Amino acid sequence: MTTQNTSVEKTSLFGKLKTINIVNQIIIALVVGIVLALVLPEVAKSFSILGSLFVSALKAVAPILVLVLVASSIANQKPNSDANLKPIVGLYLLGTISAALVAVALSFAFPVQLTLDIIGASANPPQGLGEVLSTLAFKIVDNPFNAVVTGNFIGILAWGLGLGFALKKGSESTKVMVHDLAEAVSSVVKLVIRFAPLGIMGLVANTVATTGFDTLGEFRHLVLLLLGSMVIIALVVNPLIVYFIMRKNPYPLVLTCLKESGITAFFTRSSAANIPVNMELCEKLDLHEDTYSVSIPLGATINMAGAAITITVLTLAAANTLNIEVDFATAILLSVIAAVSACGASGVAGGSLLLIPLACGLFGIDSDIAMQVVAIGFIIGVIQDSAETALNSSTDVIFTAAASHHITKNLE
Repeated sequence: MTTQNTSVEKTSLFGKLKTINIVNQIIIALVVGIVLALVLPEVAKSFSILGSLFVSALKAVAPILVLVLVASSIANQKPNSDANLKPIVGLYLLGTISAALVAVALSFAFPVQLTLDIIGASANPPQGLGEVLSTLAFKIVDNPFNAVVTGNFIGILAWGLGLGFALKKGSESTKVMVHDLAEAVSSVVKLVIRFAPLGIMGLVANTVATTGFDTLGEFRHLVLLLLGSMVIIALVVNPLIVYFIMRKNPYPLVLTCLKESGITAFFTRSSAANIPVNMELCEKLDLHEDTYSVSIPLGATINMAGAAITITVLTLAAANTLNIEVDFATAILLSVIAAVSACGASGVAGGSLLLIPLACGLFGIDSDIAMQVVAIGFIIGVIQDSAETALNSSTDVIFTAAASHHITKNLE
Protein backbone atom coordinates (compact mmCIF):
# COMPACT_ATOMS: atom_id res chain seq x y z
CA MET A 1 0.00 0.00 0.00
CA THR A 2 2.86 2.37 0.84
CA THR A 3 4.51 1.68 -2.51
CA GLN A 4 1.25 2.37 -4.30
CA ASN A 5 0.75 5.67 -2.45
CA THR A 6 4.32 6.74 -3.24
CA SER A 7 3.73 5.94 -6.92
CA VAL A 8 0.53 7.97 -6.93
CA GLU A 9 2.30 10.91 -5.27
CA LYS A 10 5.11 10.81 -7.85
CA THR A 11 2.59 10.63 -10.68
CA SER A 12 0.64 13.49 -9.17
CA LEU A 13 3.81 15.61 -8.81
CA PHE A 14 4.85 14.82 -12.38
CA GLY A 15 1.35 15.67 -13.56
CA LYS A 16 1.43 18.98 -11.74
CA LEU A 17 4.78 19.84 -13.30
CA LYS A 18 3.39 19.07 -16.77
CA THR A 19 0.51 21.49 -16.24
CA ILE A 20 2.89 24.40 -15.57
CA ASN A 21 3.42 26.52 -18.69
CA ILE A 22 6.92 26.02 -20.11
CA VAL A 23 7.54 29.79 -19.85
CA ASN A 24 6.92 29.60 -16.11
CA GLN A 25 9.08 26.47 -15.91
CA ILE A 26 11.95 28.35 -17.56
CA ILE A 27 11.53 31.28 -15.15
CA ILE A 28 11.62 28.86 -12.20
CA ALA A 29 14.69 27.16 -13.73
CA LEU A 30 16.47 30.52 -14.05
CA VAL A 31 15.79 31.35 -10.39
CA VAL A 32 16.83 27.89 -9.17
CA GLY A 33 20.01 28.02 -11.26
CA ILE A 34 21.01 31.43 -9.90
CA VAL A 35 20.24 30.50 -6.26
CA LEU A 36 22.14 27.23 -6.60
CA ALA A 37 25.17 29.06 -8.04
CA LEU A 38 25.16 31.57 -5.19
CA VAL A 39 24.64 29.08 -2.37
CA LEU A 40 26.58 26.03 -3.63
CA PRO A 41 28.85 27.20 -6.48
CA GLU A 42 30.86 23.96 -6.72
CA VAL A 43 27.70 21.86 -6.86
CA ALA A 44 26.25 24.26 -9.44
CA LYS A 45 29.21 23.66 -11.75
CA SER A 46 28.46 19.95 -11.73
CA PHE A 47 25.01 20.72 -13.15
CA SER A 48 26.68 21.89 -16.36
CA ILE A 49 26.11 18.37 -17.69
CA LEU A 50 22.39 19.17 -17.95
CA GLY A 51 23.15 22.15 -20.17
CA SER A 52 25.57 20.11 -22.28
CA LEU A 53 23.01 17.33 -22.76
CA PHE A 54 20.35 19.85 -23.77
CA VAL A 55 22.66 21.51 -26.31
CA SER A 56 23.68 18.11 -27.70
CA ALA A 57 20.04 17.06 -28.04
CA LEU A 58 19.26 20.23 -29.98
CA LYS A 59 22.26 19.59 -32.20
CA ALA A 60 20.95 16.09 -32.91
CA VAL A 61 17.35 16.97 -33.84
CA ALA A 62 17.75 20.34 -35.58
CA PRO A 63 19.16 19.09 -38.94
CA ILE A 64 16.44 16.46 -39.41
CA LEU A 65 13.76 18.94 -38.35
CA VAL A 66 14.77 21.50 -40.98
CA LEU A 67 14.95 18.86 -43.74
CA VAL A 68 11.52 17.30 -43.17
CA LEU A 69 9.69 20.55 -42.31
CA VAL A 70 10.81 22.33 -45.46
CA ALA A 71 10.11 19.31 -47.68
CA SER A 72 6.69 18.75 -46.11
CA SER A 73 5.56 22.39 -46.21
CA ILE A 74 6.37 22.72 -49.92
CA ALA A 75 5.05 19.29 -50.94
CA ASN A 76 1.72 19.91 -49.21
CA GLN A 77 1.12 23.45 -50.48
CA LYS A 78 -2.38 23.76 -51.93
CA PRO A 79 -2.71 26.61 -54.44
CA ASN A 80 -5.95 28.60 -54.28
CA SER A 81 -6.54 30.66 -57.39
CA ASP A 82 -9.56 32.47 -55.91
CA ALA A 83 -7.88 33.75 -52.78
CA ASN A 84 -5.85 36.64 -54.30
CA LEU A 85 -2.84 35.56 -52.28
CA LYS A 86 0.00 36.85 -54.48
CA PRO A 87 0.06 40.44 -53.15
CA ILE A 88 -0.31 39.20 -49.56
CA VAL A 89 2.52 36.68 -49.93
CA GLY A 90 4.60 39.46 -51.50
CA LEU A 91 4.01 41.63 -48.42
CA TYR A 92 4.85 38.73 -46.12
CA LEU A 93 8.21 38.28 -47.84
CA LEU A 94 8.88 42.04 -47.99
CA GLY A 95 8.13 42.40 -44.28
CA THR A 96 10.33 39.45 -43.35
CA ILE A 97 13.32 40.66 -45.39
CA SER A 98 12.85 44.22 -44.06
CA ALA A 99 12.93 42.85 -40.52
CA ALA A 100 16.22 41.06 -41.18
CA LEU A 101 17.72 44.22 -42.69
CA VAL A 102 16.70 46.29 -39.65
CA ALA A 103 18.25 43.65 -37.40
CA VAL A 104 21.50 43.86 -39.40
CA ALA A 105 21.58 47.67 -39.14
CA LEU A 106 21.00 47.67 -35.37
CA SER A 107 23.51 44.84 -34.86
CA PHE A 108 26.13 46.94 -36.66
CA ALA A 109 25.21 50.04 -34.64
CA PHE A 110 25.05 48.24 -31.25
CA PRO A 111 27.26 45.13 -31.50
CA VAL A 112 26.76 42.44 -28.88
CA GLN A 113 29.27 39.83 -27.73
CA LEU A 114 28.34 36.56 -26.07
CA THR A 115 30.21 34.38 -23.59
CA LEU A 116 30.72 31.08 -25.42
CA ASP A 117 32.85 28.02 -24.83
CA ILE A 118 35.05 28.16 -27.93
CA ILE A 119 37.74 25.74 -26.73
CA GLY A 120 38.15 23.03 -29.34
CA ALA A 121 35.59 24.68 -31.63
CA SER A 122 36.44 26.11 -35.03
CA ALA A 123 35.32 29.00 -37.16
CA ASN A 124 36.55 29.62 -40.68
CA PRO A 125 35.47 33.15 -41.56
CA PRO A 126 35.19 33.86 -45.28
CA GLN A 127 37.28 36.53 -46.98
CA GLY A 128 34.77 38.73 -48.78
CA LEU A 129 31.54 38.12 -50.67
CA GLY A 130 33.20 36.03 -53.40
CA GLU A 131 34.34 33.39 -50.94
CA VAL A 132 30.95 33.50 -49.21
CA LEU A 133 29.16 32.73 -52.48
CA SER A 134 31.69 30.02 -53.35
CA THR A 135 31.31 28.38 -49.94
CA LEU A 136 27.55 28.69 -50.22
CA ALA A 137 27.53 26.98 -53.63
CA PHE A 138 29.56 24.00 -52.37
CA LYS A 139 27.41 23.69 -49.24
CA ILE A 140 24.28 23.59 -51.41
CA VAL A 141 25.51 20.60 -53.46
CA ASP A 142 26.68 18.63 -50.43
CA ASN A 143 25.62 14.99 -50.04
CA PRO A 144 22.32 15.06 -48.08
CA PHE A 145 23.45 12.44 -45.55
CA ASN A 146 26.74 14.25 -45.00
CA ALA A 147 24.84 17.54 -44.66
CA VAL A 148 22.67 16.08 -41.87
CA VAL A 149 25.61 14.41 -40.08
CA THR A 150 27.89 17.46 -40.24
CA GLY A 151 25.15 20.01 -39.57
CA ASN A 152 25.44 21.71 -42.99
CA PHE A 153 22.15 23.57 -42.74
CA ILE A 154 22.60 25.31 -46.11
CA GLY A 155 22.77 21.90 -47.81
CA ILE A 156 19.88 20.63 -45.68
CA LEU A 157 17.74 23.59 -46.75
CA ALA A 158 18.63 23.02 -50.40
CA TRP A 159 17.71 19.33 -50.23
CA GLY A 160 14.53 20.15 -48.34
CA LEU A 161 13.49 22.59 -51.07
CA GLY A 162 14.43 20.15 -53.84
CA LEU A 163 12.58 17.23 -52.29
CA GLY A 164 9.57 19.41 -51.51
CA PHE A 165 9.14 20.62 -55.09
CA ALA A 166 9.71 17.10 -56.44
CA LEU A 167 7.14 15.63 -54.05
CA LYS A 168 4.51 18.18 -55.14
CA LYS A 169 4.00 15.87 -58.13
CA GLY A 170 3.77 12.79 -55.92
CA SER A 171 0.64 10.94 -54.89
CA GLU A 172 -1.54 12.16 -52.04
CA SER A 173 -0.53 9.18 -49.93
CA THR A 174 3.15 10.12 -50.35
CA LYS A 175 2.44 13.71 -49.33
CA VAL A 176 0.53 12.48 -46.29
CA MET A 177 3.47 10.26 -45.35
CA VAL A 178 5.91 13.20 -45.60
CA HIS A 179 3.54 15.34 -43.53
CA ASP A 180 3.25 12.61 -40.89
CA LEU A 181 7.06 12.30 -40.82
CA ALA A 182 7.35 16.06 -40.25
CA GLU A 183 4.79 15.84 -37.44
CA ALA A 184 6.71 12.93 -35.88
CA VAL A 185 10.02 14.82 -35.93
CA SER A 186 8.27 17.90 -34.53
CA SER A 187 6.97 15.73 -31.68
CA VAL A 188 10.54 14.66 -30.91
CA VAL A 189 11.63 18.31 -30.93
CA LYS A 190 8.77 19.21 -28.59
CA LEU A 191 9.96 16.45 -26.26
CA VAL A 192 13.49 17.87 -26.29
CA ILE A 193 12.17 21.37 -25.63
CA ARG A 194 10.17 20.06 -22.67
CA PHE A 195 13.57 19.46 -21.06
CA ALA A 196 14.64 23.06 -21.78
CA PRO A 197 14.07 24.18 -18.16
CA LEU A 198 16.53 21.55 -16.87
CA GLY A 199 19.07 22.41 -19.56
CA ILE A 200 18.72 26.13 -18.88
CA MET A 201 19.05 25.57 -15.13
CA GLY A 202 22.32 23.75 -15.76
CA LEU A 203 23.62 26.42 -18.13
CA VAL A 204 22.69 29.32 -15.84
CA ALA A 205 23.96 27.62 -12.66
CA ASN A 206 27.32 26.84 -14.25
CA THR A 207 27.61 30.29 -15.86
CA VAL A 208 26.83 32.26 -12.69
CA ALA A 209 29.05 30.01 -10.58
CA THR A 210 31.94 30.44 -13.01
CA THR A 211 31.67 34.08 -14.18
CA GLY A 212 29.20 35.70 -11.80
CA PHE A 213 26.42 37.95 -13.10
CA ASP A 214 28.53 39.58 -15.83
CA THR A 215 27.35 37.06 -18.43
CA LEU A 216 23.69 37.51 -17.49
CA GLY A 217 24.22 41.25 -17.92
CA GLU A 218 25.11 40.75 -21.57
CA PHE A 219 21.71 39.10 -22.09
CA ARG A 220 20.13 42.43 -21.18
CA HIS A 221 21.84 44.11 -24.13
CA LEU A 222 20.88 41.22 -26.40
CA VAL A 223 17.22 41.40 -25.37
CA LEU A 224 17.14 45.18 -25.85
CA LEU A 225 18.60 44.79 -29.34
CA LEU A 226 16.00 42.16 -30.26
CA LEU A 227 13.08 44.11 -28.82
CA GLY A 228 14.31 47.37 -30.36
CA SER A 229 14.39 45.76 -33.80
CA MET A 230 10.87 44.38 -33.35
CA VAL A 231 9.49 47.72 -32.15
CA ILE A 232 10.95 49.50 -35.20
CA ILE A 233 9.34 46.93 -37.51
CA ALA A 234 5.98 47.12 -35.70
CA LEU A 235 5.72 50.91 -35.40
CA VAL A 236 7.85 52.26 -38.28
CA VAL A 237 8.50 49.80 -41.11
CA ASN A 238 5.12 48.06 -41.20
CA PRO A 239 3.19 51.37 -41.14
CA LEU A 240 5.37 52.64 -44.02
CA ILE A 241 4.58 49.53 -46.06
CA VAL A 242 0.87 49.83 -45.28
CA TYR A 243 0.86 53.53 -46.19
CA PHE A 244 2.53 52.78 -49.52
CA ILE A 245 -0.24 50.27 -50.29
CA MET A 246 -3.29 52.06 -48.87
CA ARG A 247 -2.19 55.72 -49.24
CA LYS A 248 -3.77 56.73 -45.94
CA ASN A 249 -2.87 56.89 -42.24
CA PRO A 250 -1.77 53.33 -41.39
CA TYR A 251 -1.69 53.63 -37.60
CA PRO A 252 -5.40 52.97 -36.86
CA LEU A 253 -5.04 49.59 -38.59
CA VAL A 254 -1.59 48.85 -37.13
CA LEU A 255 -2.51 49.73 -33.55
CA THR A 256 -5.81 47.82 -33.76
CA CYS A 257 -3.98 44.69 -34.91
CA LEU A 258 -1.30 45.05 -32.23
CA LYS A 259 -4.00 45.45 -29.57
CA GLU A 260 -6.41 42.71 -30.65
CA SER A 261 -3.96 40.20 -32.12
CA GLY A 262 -0.51 41.06 -30.75
CA ILE A 263 -1.44 41.00 -27.06
CA THR A 264 -3.05 37.55 -27.17
CA ALA A 265 -0.17 36.20 -29.29
CA PHE A 266 2.34 37.61 -26.78
CA PHE A 267 0.89 35.46 -24.00
CA THR A 268 0.05 32.33 -26.00
CA ARG A 269 3.45 32.42 -27.80
CA SER A 270 1.93 30.52 -30.72
CA SER A 271 0.99 31.94 -34.12
CA ALA A 272 -1.02 28.79 -34.81
CA ALA A 273 -3.01 29.14 -31.57
CA ASN A 274 -3.71 32.78 -32.47
CA ILE A 275 -5.25 31.94 -35.87
CA PRO A 276 -8.88 32.00 -34.55
CA VAL A 277 -8.24 35.43 -33.00
CA ASN A 278 -6.89 36.74 -36.31
CA MET A 279 -9.82 35.25 -38.23
CA GLU A 280 -12.27 37.05 -35.96
CA LEU A 281 -10.33 40.30 -36.33
CA CYS A 282 -10.38 40.00 -40.13
CA GLU A 283 -14.13 39.54 -39.97
CA LYS A 284 -14.42 42.72 -37.87
CA LEU A 285 -12.33 44.55 -40.46
CA ASP A 286 -14.82 43.38 -43.13
CA LEU A 287 -12.21 41.56 -45.20
CA HIS A 288 -13.09 38.95 -47.82
CA GLU A 289 -13.42 35.54 -46.18
CA ASP A 290 -12.05 33.66 -49.20
CA THR A 291 -8.87 35.68 -48.80
CA TYR A 292 -8.24 35.74 -45.06
CA SER A 293 -9.32 32.13 -44.52
CA VAL A 294 -6.23 31.16 -46.53
CA SER A 295 -3.82 34.06 -45.87
CA ILE A 296 -4.04 33.91 -42.07
CA PRO A 297 -3.07 30.21 -41.70
CA LEU A 298 -0.45 30.76 -44.43
CA GLY A 299 0.93 33.79 -42.59
CA ALA A 300 1.27 31.74 -39.40
CA THR A 301 3.72 29.62 -41.39
CA ILE A 302 5.67 31.97 -43.67
CA ASN A 303 5.23 35.50 -42.28
CA MET A 304 8.13 35.47 -39.83
CA ALA A 305 9.53 38.97 -39.36
CA GLY A 306 10.20 38.35 -35.67
CA ALA A 307 11.97 35.07 -36.41
CA ALA A 308 14.14 36.77 -39.07
CA ILE A 309 15.19 39.35 -36.46
CA THR A 310 16.06 36.64 -33.93
CA ILE A 311 18.09 34.61 -36.43
CA THR A 312 19.96 37.67 -37.73
CA VAL A 313 20.76 39.27 -34.34
CA LEU A 314 21.97 36.06 -32.70
CA THR A 315 24.01 35.01 -35.74
CA LEU A 316 25.77 38.40 -35.94
CA ALA A 317 26.34 38.27 -32.17
CA ALA A 318 28.10 34.92 -32.63
CA ALA A 319 30.19 36.32 -35.51
CA ASN A 320 31.07 39.37 -33.42
CA THR A 321 32.08 37.18 -30.49
CA LEU A 322 34.48 35.24 -32.74
CA ASN A 323 35.86 38.51 -34.20
CA ILE A 324 34.58 37.67 -37.67
CA GLU A 325 34.37 40.82 -39.75
CA VAL A 326 31.14 41.05 -41.72
CA ASP A 327 30.99 43.39 -44.70
CA PHE A 328 27.79 45.02 -45.90
CA ALA A 329 27.27 42.73 -48.90
CA THR A 330 27.64 39.62 -46.73
CA ALA A 331 25.23 41.11 -44.20
CA ILE A 332 22.65 41.60 -46.97
CA LEU A 333 23.10 37.96 -47.96
CA LEU A 334 22.58 37.01 -44.33
CA SER A 335 19.32 38.99 -44.37
CA VAL A 336 18.04 36.99 -47.33
CA ILE A 337 19.06 33.67 -45.76
CA ALA A 338 17.51 34.70 -42.44
CA ALA A 339 14.26 35.57 -44.21
CA VAL A 340 14.17 32.25 -46.06
CA SER A 341 15.04 30.39 -42.87
CA ALA A 342 12.33 32.22 -40.95
CA CYS A 343 9.71 31.23 -43.53
CA GLY A 344 10.50 27.62 -42.70
CA ALA A 345 10.58 28.12 -38.95
CA SER A 346 9.00 25.31 -36.97
CA GLY A 347 5.64 25.85 -35.30
CA VAL A 348 7.00 24.59 -31.97
CA ALA A 349 8.16 27.02 -29.29
CA GLY A 350 11.68 28.13 -30.07
CA GLY A 351 11.42 26.91 -33.67
CA SER A 352 13.22 29.94 -35.09
CA LEU A 353 16.16 29.35 -32.72
CA LEU A 354 16.78 25.93 -34.27
CA LEU A 355 17.49 27.63 -37.60
CA ILE A 356 20.29 29.83 -36.27
CA PRO A 357 22.95 27.22 -37.24
CA LEU A 358 21.84 27.59 -40.87
CA ALA A 359 22.72 31.30 -40.85
CA CYS A 360 25.87 30.66 -38.80
CA GLY A 361 27.02 28.31 -41.54
CA LEU A 362 27.33 31.33 -43.83
CA PHE A 363 30.30 32.48 -41.72
CA GLY A 364 31.85 29.05 -41.28
CA ILE A 365 30.87 29.00 -37.61
CA ASP A 366 31.17 25.55 -36.03
CA SER A 367 27.84 23.90 -35.19
CA ASP A 368 28.97 23.42 -31.57
CA ILE A 369 29.22 27.20 -31.21
CA ALA A 370 25.95 27.73 -33.07
CA MET A 371 24.12 25.42 -30.67
CA GLN A 372 25.49 27.33 -27.68
CA VAL A 373 23.92 30.43 -29.24
CA VAL A 374 20.65 28.50 -29.60
CA ALA A 375 20.81 27.66 -25.89
CA ILE A 376 21.24 31.36 -25.07
CA GLY A 377 18.19 32.00 -27.22
CA PHE A 378 16.17 29.65 -25.01
CA ILE A 379 17.37 31.49 -21.90
CA ILE A 380 16.05 34.83 -23.19
CA GLY A 381 13.11 33.17 -24.92
CA VAL A 382 10.79 34.06 -22.05
CA ILE A 383 10.72 37.61 -23.48
CA GLN A 384 12.09 37.16 -27.01
CA ASP A 385 9.69 34.42 -28.16
CA SER A 386 6.63 36.24 -26.79
CA ALA A 387 7.53 39.51 -28.58
CA GLU A 388 8.46 37.60 -31.74
CA THR A 389 5.09 35.82 -31.85
CA ALA A 390 3.20 39.05 -31.18
CA LEU A 391 4.94 40.74 -34.11
CA ASN A 392 4.46 37.79 -36.46
CA SER A 393 0.80 37.21 -35.69
CA SER A 394 -0.35 40.85 -35.73
CA THR A 395 1.47 41.41 -39.01
CA ASP A 396 -0.56 38.59 -40.61
CA VAL A 397 -3.71 40.68 -40.24
CA ILE A 398 -2.02 43.99 -41.07
CA PHE A 399 -0.70 42.78 -44.43
CA THR A 400 -3.88 40.84 -45.27
CA ALA A 401 -5.95 43.97 -44.65
CA ALA A 402 -3.57 46.23 -46.60
CA ALA A 403 -3.41 43.89 -49.60
CA SER A 404 -7.18 43.28 -49.53
CA HIS A 405 -7.75 47.04 -49.61
CA HIS A 406 -5.41 47.27 -52.58
CA ILE A 407 -7.24 44.43 -54.35
CA THR A 408 -10.66 45.98 -53.68
CA LYS A 409 -9.44 49.37 -54.89
CA ASN A 410 -8.17 47.85 -58.13
CA LEU A 411 -11.48 46.05 -58.68
CA GLU A 412 -13.55 49.23 -58.28
